[in-house]
Amino acid sequence: MRRPRGEPGSPAPRPTEGATCAGPGEPCFPSDGPLMCALEQERRFRLPPKPPPTLQPGLRGGQRLEAALSCPRFLRRPRQHLIRSLAEARPEELTPHVMVLLAQHLARHRLREPQLLEAIAHFLVVQEAQLSSKVVQKLVLPFGRLNYLPLEQQFMPCLERILAREAGVAPLATVNILMSLCQLRCLPFRALHFVFSPSFINHISGTPHALIVRRYLSLLDTAVELELPGYRGPRLPRRQQVPIFPQPLITDRARCKYSHKDIVAEGLRQLLGEEKYRQDLTVPPGYCTDFLLCVSSSGAVLPVRTQDPFLPYPPRSCPQGQAASQPTTHDPAQRVVLMLRERWHFCRDGRVLLGSRALRERHLGLLGYQLLPLPFEELESQRGLPQLKSYLRQKLQALGLRWGPEGG
Repeated sequence: MRRPRGEPGSPAPRPTEGATCAGPGEPCFPSDGPLMCALEQERRFRLPPKPPPTLQPGLRGGQRLEAALSCPRFLRRPRQHLIRSLAEARPEELTPHVMVLLAQHLARHRLREPQLLEAIAHFLVVQEAQLSSKVVQKLVLPFGRLNYLPLEQQFMPCLERILAREAGVAPLATVNILMSLCQLRCLPFRALHFVFSPSFINHISGTPHALIVRRYLSLLDTAVELELPGYRGPRLPRRQQVPIFPQPLITDRARCKYSHKDIVAEGLRQLLGEEKYRQDLTVPPGYCTDFLLCVSSSGAVLPVRTQDPFLPYPPRSCPQGQAASQPTTHDPAQRVVLMLRERWHFCRDGRVLLGSRALRERHLGLLGYQLLPLPFEELESQRGLPQLKSYLRQKLQALGLRWGPEGG
């Protein structure tokens, strides 16, 4: 008579194909099961990563740089290897294609490496006459993104000449270059005159990229409004303006599962109550805020529904043609914006904000919003919701804010 499976004295069942057993008499787990998959992921996490592939020894400096940057597994190559390959390359080996690959690599991986960025700036100046604006926009991208103004003295004069030469040929490339310079606070007036001219605006209106160009022009117009008191040229007509960033940026949406936004929102809900803050509110002229509070002149946190959460744009202290260096408002309620500074909001070294983030904070401050940064180092050090609530309480009280029965 066949013994039932598992009856004492019966032989142990044979493991199925692809299963893993801890030992005799121990349970077996399928290799594709959730437990084994989790263990495999943990093993890969703890083991050091495989070294990047070795490059052909016969390649010269420029060839080595191009081959390395084009390799899919090169994406996190050590910076010193890049610097060495660049130093070994002869001038004729540094083609626009190689330098664009290098610029894209630095921008994509947030590598704020001064030696490499200075090399790109020097290449741009030396090769100015041979470069089109479509190539220049790619070379300039890492400077704005990484919030790095090069030491190369001819960098800005060179870009101004290129913009003057090619602005009418490639409208989108022209605006992309100006966007990078806007992040660096280096907007050339002559180029602004051109892109805000009726002829340029009419020209881009019928193109496939009209909306994105209008969005960029709206941001440039905001920069003129807030940061360029000496500008007296044309501006973007109000009917052509669109919200700049009407929703959280793509990088934040892509990394939402790693963000601290949900736990901060829960901490504020328990600390203040749902009616006393707004999350992901877009304020004029189109900046999305993480959390916004309305505060009375005495420091009491007010229910947002009883207040207009928006400050006027343009600022009342900032008539057209004057900078908003000292914004004021007749509204007695202050607006406090809590800014999450996540790890990916910084360059790879973790110390310098990316250009787009620095621009947003700079403009919100000039608009009159009081900013309360929440750095990722501080958020990551909080162990659980109780600690986070205590952290938020200390941050808000340091600004003199009150809430609850005693705070109104």
